[in-house]
Amino acid sequence: MIKELPLEERPREKMMMYGEQALSNAELIAIILRTGTAKKSAIDIAHKLIERCTVDFSDLNQLSLEELCEIEGIGPSKACQILSSLELGRRIQRSNFKSKTKVTSPDTIYTFFKSEIGHEKVEKFIVVLLNTKNEIIKWEIISVGSLNASIVHPREVFNKAIKKNAAAIIAVHNHPSGHVSPSQEDLNITLRLKEAGRIVGINLIDHIIIGHETYYSFKENDQL
Repeated sequence: MIKELPLEERPREKMMMYGEQALSNAELIAIILRTGTAKKSAIDIAHKLIERCTVDFSDLNQLSLEELCEIEGIGPSKACQILSSLELGRRIQRSNFKSKTKVTSPDTIYTFFKSEIGHEKVEKFIVVLLNTKNEIIKWEIISVGSLNASIVHPREVFNKAIKKNAAAIIAVHNHPSGHVSPSQEDLNITLRLKEAGRIVGINLIDHIIIGHETYYSFKENDQL
């Protein structure tokens, strides 16, 4: 049990003495959990939770309330505490990626969207709208599900851009597998969006595929 640990090894006391950066992931989660059970300490439960992250620690972002409750020692109350903490983190991240953020490279897009959709279990297609200075006007989800021409239609993409007087757009989507190699369908959609953009006068700057640990930029790979 945590109370049996030396004072400097207890998560809350350790944080107060050395700061939050000195704590391990399990110790930080233990503070969120607050208490353990009769058989397991909060740190033990935290380790079990981390073990559920099959790819890496960021998998924690994708666990549902039901999945969290499957872990011994975590009930609905503790699951809600965890989900609330994760959602606050996502909202802080979104607030940093706001209107007037300037897109200087594909990494700007990847840095934000890897936490937003990098570990999603379904494909999401997003359009990022830019002004003449390559500053973000806003971003919107266009479709959810497998990408194909019937789901991602240039009309819907550029309708969003025209309504917001966008000068250019960046297309973004994820691969649930985590691999970023573009499929033939990805290439077909990119070419259709590029041609539609040429017709309406709104440039497709890039199409970026988000994976678990990296990204694929059509522009960087000379496919735009």
